[in-house]
Amino acid sequence: MAKVNINFAAIQEGVKAQFVGLNPNDPPSWPAIPRYLLCLFVTVAVVAALWFVWLSSSDEELKAEQAKELQLREDFTKKLVQAVNLEALKKQREQVQQYVTQLEKQLPSKAEMDALLSDINQAGLGRSLQFELFRPGQVSVKDYYAELPIAIKVTGRYHDIGAFAADIANLSRIVTLNNMAITPVKDGMMSMDSTAKTFRYLDPDEIASQRKVAPGAKGAAK
Repeated sequence: MAKVNINFAAIQEGVKAQFVGLNPNDPPSWPAIPRYLLCLFVTVAVVAALWFVWLSSSDEELKAEQAKELQLREDFTKKLVQAVNLEALKKQREQVQQYVTQLEKQLPSKAEMDALLSDINQAGLGRSLQFELFRPGQVSVKDYYAELPIAIKVTGRYHDIGAFAADIANLSRIVTLNNMAITPVKDGMMSMDSTAKTFRYLDPDEIASQRKVAPGAKGAAK
């Protein structure tokens, strides 16, 4: 069998010779080995760049999903607490509705206002007070109720005026005494100036009118 002699030195020199005098502006003219190595390098660089971009986008998606998971966990916890407390919340709502109903019963209707004004007047006369002024003012309509101020000036003994104020507070309807000023007159008599305010709930027509006005008022406020 013939012995094959491989001249590694000559091969090495041949390979080195292919890398001598390469023109960087004209890679297609390079010998095979440098040209293939350049192609391999470019391929590896492109693959590495694409891999980095893909990993970056995947990392951003992962962070977004993790944040979404935290938000969903928080929402779930809140809804779970609401579900656990649902019965208690229903009972609280019923209690609030009952309280509102009781308050509404303390507000006279439009037709009952005259009777309430008569009750205030009778409360003063029942304490032997003399009315020097009893003048209902302009009704002020709010969102859910109407407010009626009444200018009052009475004269009498101090304790009778105090008892009159207590009687007003104990009326079945809500009446408040505001801006009270008590001054001595003569012979131990006192004079009280005050603004009594009473409230009534709106009738259905007034509520409908308020609802029509409210959107326009909000738009004008903007």
